[in-house]
Amino acid sequence: MKKIGIIIGSTRPGRRSPLIAEWFAKNLPQAELTYDIIDLADFDLPFLDESEMPQTGTYHHETTKRWSEKIATYAGFIFIVPQYNWGYPAVLKNALDYLYREWQGKPACLVTFGGHGGSQAQIALRLVMQGLKMPVLSVAPMITLSPSASQSESLNTLIAYEPLLPALEAEFKRYLN
Repeated sequence: MKKIGIIIGSTRPGRRSPLIAEWFAKNLPQAELTYDIIDLADFDLPFLDESEMPQTGTYHHETTKRWSEKIATYAGFIFIVPQYNWGYPAVLKNALDYLYREWQGKPACLVTFGGHGGSQAQIALRLVMQGLKMPVLSVAPMITLSPSASQSESLNTLIAYEPLLPALEAEFKRYLN
């Protein structure tokens, strides 16, 4: 079975990204693909500190080697990303920039959220995905969540996105076969 990594694209205290990532992992069809949550907070990547260009694949630091090994095991990714000031979190950009070949050619689903759904974060991420040579899936939920929504209210909002999950799985399978 091919594995899809669900990357939590924020490390901010009180973040909602883990809740959304867990909801996707729990509700996506599991027949032909498996889904693992990858939390950037577990990797504690310093601001890009490798002396070599990522395209070389030459990594000197253990944190980078660990990150590379983790990402290399996945066939595709779902990025769970809050919109920050019409962009996306710096911690995600940093994590993306550490690597190149590990991302290349792997399909990406962009799931953004925020008070306005995260459309600007999607635009910015699509440019980065293009640079990394990652095809972006057409199923790309933009979830409007009020900053004051409780965990329960957030979960209720996510229910509206359940009909997209089979299409998301089908798109991954199309790219991975």
